[in-house]
Amino acid sequence: MIVAGISALANTDHPAMKPSPDEALQILKEGNGRFMKGESQHPNSTKERLILAGKENQGDYAIATVVTCSDSRVPVERVFDAGVMDIFVIRIAGNVCDIDEVGSIEYGLAHVHTPVLVILGHTQCGAVTAVCNMLEGKAGPLEKNIPPLIDNIFPAARKTMQANPTLHGSPLIEAAVEQNVYQGIEDLFKKSLDTRELVNQGKVKVLGAIYDVGTGEIRWLDEKKPLEILKQIESDSSRPAEKPNTHAPSPTAKVGQPAPHLAPAPLTAKH
Repeated sequence: MIVAGISALANTDHPAMKPSPDEALQILKEGNGRFMKGESQHPNSTKERLILAGKENQGDYAIATVVTCSDSRVPVERVFDAGVMDIFVIRIAGNVCDIDEVGSIEYGLAHVHTPVLVILGHTQCGAVTAVCNMLEGKAGPLEKNIPPLIDNIFPAARKTMQANPTLHGSPLIEAAVEQNVYQGIEDLFKKSLDTRELVNQGKVKVLGAIYDVGTGEIRWLDEKKPLEILKQIESDSSRPAEKPNTHAPSPTAKVGQPAPHLAPAPLTAKH
């Protein structure tokens, strides 16, 4: 049995049995509770753990995959009071789930075998703020490569504005931050048959959460919502049929040649 709390991430020189999705979630929640109170235990942060990481398979140790923003105010391992080989982390401005991020998620779930996936947004998100400002006509010029990144956030911001026409400024941004987490989950499920299968098999739990950069507290969103999103996607008869991935590379693929990345829709396009 996995002992709840810090003992599940205690320093060890041998892998323990992986926790269940619910047990892994509880470990994350308790870790954030300690961090928020200033009572972090800093597990698995010793020199011995580093040496172990150079010898062992991370798939025997990591308990969660976390997709979060690149913002320096969101130090993932610290906010969960975790250490080396505890969390498989994917960081991208705006915690979006485009094709590259989805591929990383699939690796975390299928190869690192983490039982929990968290899409972690945060308060005062600059990427979400930029999109909301653009939609409200308050945006300044952006660097060349930022528009294709934040393009993924537009559907969430538009949904938020349509559902809350009286919101503006900070209240709008904070509501859009939450909707953007759900948008990431939706984008993931649409793009990843493998992830949907793992969730349907009960091997993986997908959750959304919001980290408060001012308090250190993680607010966990409705656990039922990701399953509702999944059900809605799978019941959509207009979606093209998908073939299971054989996990084998294409025989025509050239080593070292990057796969084409689809150009984003114009920022003025409707999502």
